[in-house]
Parts: sequence; C-alpha cells; structure tokens
Amino acid sequence: MEKDRNFCHNLLTEFTKSESLLKHAYSVEACVREYAKKFNEDEEFWGNVALLHDFDYEVYPTMEDHPFKGQEILKERGFSEEFRRAILSHADHANIVRETQLEKVLYACDELSGFITAVTLVRPSKSLDEVSVKSVKKKMKDKAFAKAVSREDIKRGAEELGIDLDEHIAFCIEALKKIKDKLGL
Repeated sequence: MEKDRNFCHNLLTEFTKSESLLKHAYSVEACVREYAKKFNEDEEFWGNVALLHDFDYEVYPTMEDHPFKGQEILKERGFSEEFRRAILSHADHANIVRETQLEKVLYACDELSGFITAVTLVRPSKSLDEVSVKSVKKKMKDKAFAKAVSREDIKRGAEELGIDLDEHIAFCIEALKKIKDKLGL
C-alpha cells in the first residue's frame, strides 16, 4: 500500500519551504492527475509521484544529488520501486529510460507546467484564464523568456507521450485552471 496524499504532502513540506517550489509541485501534480484520469490510471498514485518529484531539490539542488538523494529518502520511508523509479526518470541526467505511461507523463508535465506558470505571471492580469496555447507557443520562441526552461524537454515530453504539442499544452492549461486559486493565478 502506497502512502496517501496527506503523508506525501507532509513529506514535501518537510523538505520544501520555498513557495515557488511548492506551487511547482502542485502544478505538476494537477497536470499528472488529469492525465491519470484521461488514461484511467490510479490518480492518487500518479498525483503523489508528481507531488514529490522535486521534494528534495531545495535541500539537494545539484545534478549530482537531485533526484538521487530524494530516491534514498523515499526508499527509507517505504515507497515502492515503481514510485521511486518514476521520480528518477523525470531527470534526464539520471539516465533512466522512461518506459511507463506515468514516467512519460511526469516528464512531459514537469517543464511545461512551470513554463505555463511563467507565461501567466507576465500577463497583465496574472490569470490563467488569459493564457492560451498560442501565447505559450509564442513565449517558447522567445529564448530570453524563462530561459532556464528547456523548450526541447517540453517538445520531447509531448513526443514521448505521443500527443500533439498543442493538445498537450491545452490539456495542461486546463488542468492548472482547476487549481488556479491555490497557485494564485
């Protein structure tokens, strides 16, 4: 039996204090949960993987440590290999081939959810309601905008999922709208 969301959220907040990192966790969770529904998968399990995918990043921010230290902590806390492997697979530098649908979805939603948030924050209203696929794609072309976000990872994520990029962006925007108040967007 995997841990419930409350347990996972407590673990997240034990290691993560940054409001922006917490909101990132909630954003990725929202997108991944929606994909779990779409694919008729375990929404709780998928959502918890997404919630904890970066839980160790604030404490262990280097490529040498993240997500490897987190994986060790999750193992000590009794999380399954499937759970831990999915989290490891979201980091290309971990060299884990993404095989499961969950692994592909987590990867596809990670960078994109952060990018959509960045696009939202530069809108005059700072509202997700004003963000469209077109506005996201336009900002993707602007190399100076949110330059830490890999456009290639966003594109590769959609490709690995076998979903058109526009459809993936639209899907994630709609997922984020469901928690826009929690995100302040």
